[in-house]
Amino acid sequence: MAISKSAKIQAEIEKVTAKINEQQARLKELEQKKLEAENSEIVEIVRGMSVSLTDLPMLLQTIKSGGALGQNVSKSADKEDSE
Repeated sequence: MAISKSAKIQAEIEKVTAKINEQQARLKELEQKKLEAENSEIVEIVRGMSVSLTDLPMLLQTIKSGGALGQNVSKSADKEDSE
C-alpha cells in the first residue's frame, strides 16, 4: 500500500525539525566559542596594559563613564573642531 500524501509530509516535517534542532545546537556551540574567544581577547588586552588588580575597577569605571584617560581634549571640543 502506498504511503499517503499527509504521511509523506509528516515525515518531511520530522526530518526538517531534526535538522533545525541540530543547527540550533551548533549555533549555541558557536555562540559559546565566540564568547570564550572574546573573553580571552579582553584578558589579553587587560594584561597587556599592566594595570594592577586594585586599579582595574577604577580604570574600567573611568572608561565606562567617558573619562579622558590621558586625553587633553574633551568630547565637546572635538565636535567643535569637526564643525
